[in-house]
Amino acid sequence: MSPILNQNLFLVKEHVGMFKASNNYDIYNPESNQIILNCRENNLGFFTKMLRFTDYKRMTPFNVEIAAASGEKLISVKRGIAVFRSNVEVFDEKERLIGTFKQKFFSFGGKFEILDKNEKPVATLQGKWTGWDFKFTHENKQLAQVSKKWAGMGKELFTSADNYVLQIEETVAQDSPQRQLILAAVMCIDMVLKE
Repeated sequence: MSPILNQNLFLVKEHVGMFKASNNYDIYNPESNQIILNCRENNLGFFTKMLRFTDYKRMTPFNVEIAAASGEKLISVKRGIAVFRSNVEVFDEKERLIGTFKQKFFSFGGKFEILDKNEKPVATLQGKWTGWDFKFTHENKQLAQVSKKWAGMGKELFTSADNYVLQIEETVAQDSPQRQLILAAVMCIDMVLKE
């Protein structure tokens, strides 16, 4: 696993465009303001592109690759067509399954069960229906949070509508696949729960 993923703070900025079908993000170190990761959805099919401009956007498949700024692929996040709920698979740099996300029915604000490659629960991602505030928990302990507001370096930074901050707790072990799953789940918040 790349040492970049051992950081605890990530600023995610979505690429904005009027007629864009793909989901593309840059991930920054918020303290140095340097791009450390790129998230790209390449190779969209014609029909997927067309459906992205309709009410069926939330049902379309996706394949997002998270890569280091140098271009080295670190994580792939994939989903097929989703009818009622999403099942997402996460792969490492060698396309080995790390884990899956299973969207829960009837959850206010959105909810995912995050499972490891053996289908064992490692976290729950739960959002508030009132806004952009998500928490990763496991066994009543917070592992990470995603928010549009971040307090750091003596001031508060309010991010715009397309930016948010992932803060992973110090208790999440470095080089743990749990970190990869948390980062991958952040991409799913935008594409599955909030679009």
